[in-house]
Amino acid sequence: MPAESPLLRALDGLERRKGLDLAARPLRRVVHGLPLGRFRDVLHGLPLGHPLHPLLVQAPIGAWLSAGLLDAVPGTRRAARVLVGAGVVAAVPAALAGWVDWAEQQSDQMRTGLVHAATVNLATGLYAASWLQRGRRHSARGKALGWAGLGVVAVGGMLGGHLAYRQAAGTNKTEPVPHLLEDRWYPVGRVEDFPVGQPVRRELGEVPVLIVRRTGGQIHALADRCSHESGPLSGGKVSDGCVECPWHGSVFRLSDGANVSGPATAPQPAFEVDVQADGAVRVRLSGG
Repeated sequence: MPAESPLLRALDGLERRKGLDLAARPLRRVVHGLPLGRFRDVLHGLPLGHPLHPLLVQAPIGAWLSAGLLDAVPGTRRAARVLVGAGVVAAVPAALAGWVDWAEQQSDQMRTGLVHAATVNLATGLYAASWLQRGRRHSARGKALGWAGLGVVAVGGMLGGHLAYRQAAGTNKTEPVPHLLEDRWYPVGRVEDFPVGQPVRRELGEVPVLIVRRTGGQIHALADRCSHESGPLSGGKVSDGCVECPWHGSVFRLSDGANVSGPATAPQPAFEVDVQADGAVRVRLSGG
């Protein structure tokens, strides 16, 4: 069996660097304190159904890569400088969306994310310096700084990919639910087993389910693990027909699992509920 590469060992090691927490904790408080209001959900990507940050980073990376190509073509000095500057400006909203997502991650993800952010900030600084040098007609110096920035951006992209795909930051944690359940009704108890307004957890094989009986007798069922970071919704607060995740505060509508507010961007799988004449309750995944 082949051994892990030194690069992969180094990347995996970032999440165990607890010394990074000394910087992560105060930075997290700063991000949480930003007066963003409902715009915070936009930055998370709630209207899109997935994180906004990966979309926004296309603009600076595309501009900087294009500038690097133009730097190899005679007579394109002005156009290359415009692209370098545009990339620096576009990096600001991309970074803001990234920081907002980062502040709602688990500790191991935050450590890797902190290094990713530092790398991208370094690249942005190199490109800002490149723009200034180009404006002073120090073309060779400006090109060198730009190419250095492009190399650092590549490292930052690799760290971002590791964070998203190896550490599953920003992915929908409930996506496997439909693949783990059969298309059938599952018994979960009797009506009296579910106190009004109190979240109750049940297990359907490998899938934990949240059951809530509301005033008036209506019963709702959602996948219990939050789509954001797998927080247990059954440990959260139920109010106004919604449940709030106890870990990061995502709010989901009990009737259909829809997102009311983030940081979660994917809805919770919702279950059909059938109450039989004898009071037995059973559930089936909606759409099954």
